[in-house]
Amino acid sequence: MISRLFEAGVDLFRFNFSHGTHDDHKRRYEIVRGLEQQHNRPVGVLLDLQGPKLRVGKFESGKVTLQTGQTLRLDLSDRPGNEKRVCLPHPEIFRAMTPGMDLLLDDGRIRLSVSKCGDDFAETEVVVGGDLSNHKGVNVPSAVLGLSPLTAKDREDLQFGLDLGVDWVALSFVQRPDDIAEARKLIQGRAAVMSKLEKPAAIHHLNEIVELSDAVMVARGDLGVEMPPEAVPAVQKRIIRACRVGGKPVVVATQMLDSMVNAPTPTRAEASDVATAIYDGSDCVMLSAETAAGKYPIESVAMMDRIIKSVEQDPLFRRLMDTERHLPESTAADAITAAARQVAQTISAAAIVTFSSTGSTTLRCARERPSVPILGLTPRKDTSRKVTVAWGVHSVLTEEIHTFREMVERAVLTASQEGFATSGDRIVVTAGVPFGTPGATNILRIAWVE
Repeated sequence: MISRLFEAGVDLFRFNFSHGTHDDHKRRYEIVRGLEQQHNRPVGVLLDLQGPKLRVGKFESGKVTLQTGQTLRLDLSDRPGNEKRVCLPHPEIFRAMTPGMDLLLDDGRIRLSVSKCGDDFAETEVVVGGDLSNHKGVNVPSAVLGLSPLTAKDREDLQFGLDLGVDWVALSFVQRPDDIAEARKLIQGRAAVMSKLEKPAAIHHLNEIVELSDAVMVARGDLGVEMPPEAVPAVQKRIIRACRVGGKPVVVATQMLDSMVNAPTPTRAEASDVATAIYDGSDCVMLSAETAAGKYPIESVAMMDRIIKSVEQDPLFRRLMDTERHLPESTAADAITAAARQVAQTISAAAIVTFSSTGSTTLRCARERPSVPILGLTPRKDTSRKVTVAWGVHSVLTEEIHTFREMVERAVLTASQEGFATSGDRIVVTAGVPFGTPGATNILRIAWVE
């Protein structure tokens, strides 16, 4: 099934560490790496950390029914709860509470308003009632909690994933820039960091978080719980724009083709939702339950692939990308990359070929959203896998190059072998000299394919 998903169009596989054992993930990881060898193409792996899970305790009868208007006390006592009180085993929530604050339970199905609170209790009024059972989740949308995004479980999972060789680490429960700095200290450059924006508090620090991250995920499921649903589309556009300005890949995720969990085709609204994310400039769109637990995983990937291709063939998409393009930064690397995009368009080049050891040249080219494909060549396996998340990039692992002439010959040969150019076509080549110097993009060359 993993092989069929890849053949249907997957570029990067997300391993959700909220589920499964380490042995499960290791077995699937080995399958993905086997695909690389079989197809001779880099495949990205994203380790998605669970993050802190805030939950109520147990009830005497397993569940209760809360009526709108009644009171419910929350406290730290581990005694089983009832209709009047229940344990909330998170002191950090009580420390952040203030009267008038709302708490959301069970993915927002139940809403409580805090009327009185202290260091170890809160008296609340039920604003929206319903059935509440053991260990249902709690969201605190209007507060920054004194919690690290990395639990003890996350730290174990992170070490396991880094030892396996994952390419990306998705950091859950990001609230502030310091959360990313904490993760980077543990990762130590062994994988790239993707910040999941699922807390309203993170949006207040959006630009700083984008700057500190290697990529960003718009985690719309949790955002949709902690803020009104009507606010999520505007926030999604704001995040995408910030990432485009910052030159960081951005992933739009959650419920994109949700009805395909149980149906072979999506609703027209879902197809439009996916298309909107692409028109807005996202690098990557992600499937979750559709492929993890749904009845139609292959059909879901194929549908997503068709929507992407349809949008990118629309002349409106190209006009939007040209209109939304931001001025390059005043560096030689940005100037060369912007020029490569313009030259490729002017001469109707077949592709832009980038050489990069760290991926910075390739990612900078993707930021430009050129009208031709990007062939990203690199001698480093980790880089070849990392850039699979970026827009428009076909990643190729190649041998080290040592001379300018060798670079051009390798670019022409690879463009031909990978099916991007034929005899008589022209390609645009960018790289940095001396080779292997991070961020030193300083060469642009037009080459003929013979």
